[in-house]
Amino acid sequence: MKATYIDYTDTNSFSKTLLAYIKADEPLSPFYGNKPTLEGFEKQIALKQGFKFRNILVDQLRDQYGDLLKDSPEVAKNIQLLQDEHTFTVTTGHQLNIFTGPLYFIFKIVTAIRLAEDLKKQFPNKEFIPVYWMATEDHDFAEINNTRVFGKKITWEEDAKSATGRMDTSTMTEVIKQYTQTFGLSDIATKLTEMVDDAYAKGLNLADATRTFVNSLFKDYGLLIVDADRAAFKKLFSPIMETDILEEKSFKAINTTNDALEELGYSTQVHAREINFFYLTDEFRERIVRLPDGRFEILHQNIYFTEAEIKKEIQEHPERFSPNVVMRPMYQEVILPNLAYIGGGAEIVYWLQLKANFDQYKVTFPILIPRNSALIGDDSLASKIYRLDLTFKSIFKPLNTLKNDYVKRKTKQRLQLQDEWMEMNAIFMRIKLRAHKIDPTLSASTDAVKARLKKAMNNLEKKFLKAEKRNHEDALIQIERIKDKLFPGGGLQERTDNFAVLYLKYGDDLIKELIEAFNPLDFKFTILY
Repeated sequence: MKATYIDYTDTNSFSKTLLAYIKADEPLSPFYGNKPTLEGFEKQIALKQGFKFRNILVDQLRDQYGDLLKDSPEVAKNIQLLQDEHTFTVTTGHQLNIFTGPLYFIFKIVTAIRLAEDLKKQFPNKEFIPVYWMATEDHDFAEINNTRVFGKKITWEEDAKSATGRMDTSTMTEVIKQYTQTFGLSDIATKLTEMVDDAYAKGLNLADATRTFVNSLFKDYGLLIVDADRAAFKKLFSPIMETDILEEKSFKAINTTNDALEELGYSTQVHAREINFFYLTDEFRERIVRLPDGRFEILHQNIYFTEAEIKKEIQEHPERFSPNVVMRPMYQEVILPNLAYIGGGAEIVYWLQLKANFDQYKVTFPILIPRNSALIGDDSLASKIYRLDLTFKSIFKPLNTLKNDYVKRKTKQRLQLQDEWMEMNAIFMRIKLRAHKIDPTLSASTDAVKARLKKAMNNLEKKFLKAEKRNHEDALIQIERIKDKLFPGGGLQERTDNFAVLYLKYGDDLIKELIEAFNPLDFKFTILY
């Protein structure tokens, strides 16, 4: 594939706060740590040098992978490397979308892999390992139970409970069939179908199924997949759990940060609660709240703890305490030798809200890397874009704007009445002067007539343009088809289409091409064709 790059601002698709972070706007600097540069990484390595939990991390990962490691030598090698004090991770995270969900799931992981490769070139005496952190404790099933492939939405209809990672995939038979039947007949289709069946048709829970599927795509790149829904990991985090539940420290720090960000005109994504942990079992994941009498309640479950009892529960069963969106990032940084977090635009914004909380717990804040975003076409589509006198930058404009601009460029007629209006405006100036001499109150009446005429002339221009569009109907239909192909449903391709559409065309070369094209520290939107 060929690659070209444009500024994120030219896409009109990303938030003001994310764009300010990419530009390193000074007002945002108190809300993050080291900058996303090679110099910043050098400083970050020094900060993370004393990571203490390597043996536990290695043991847990080997246990999680089990037999998968027999056919994943690069993964096994990277797990072993984690025992070395000179080995670090770069991490991305996402929910357990079935069949990986939208394309940006894949883009996140590819960004992590490419960043690890780039860091190795810069710091050859260190090791850098890409990590995908599975959001196995998330309970928003409606966000992950569907995917869209070749324009068809495929949904896993199932009653959800507790954490999505613990859900049984035995009921996915029909949704697997619907998904794989869109693949057609080819060697790549057969391979992808086998990968899907190996992951989702063996009765695994959704966490293990997702690991199996993602590993089949990325094992050659040594990607490590982490499921943090483990007692051994939670035990490492339990001191912070206990302090935060009892003292509500994150609530206070994050709310103060939110006020500061909003005062500067930046948006915020998440809001902290007094207690930012859920109580988790195989049957439910419910919020913990503190009652006026000092007890702790598990909402909707008729379960209560005194302060002494909840301390004991955290110590004896840390796995039952599940961090919410504002505490999960800190949990990640406690159990990994991590240098950077790679996230989407909304994620980067909410990480900016967390710096003060990290500081008060003396947990190193990671470098924030916006994931690479991309739009993927082909030579045929690129040729059509150029033939229509468009560019890869201009196609991000709204469809109607593209059509109007095309007609105005190609028409042989003069469709605008600017010159005529200037003449009319001069006439009205004379009329207004005459009216004022007759009666000063008539000036307003003259302005009203002028305004009506201006509106009428604007409407006439629109009619000119509409009529001329009929003379370019074929070209305008082509523009519409290009927009539908690259922006399904009017949004970015990466936020809608499943990777299977492209994988069936390119096979394993798809991931290779993405790794080659992405430049994580350049902060440009990638266009591939």
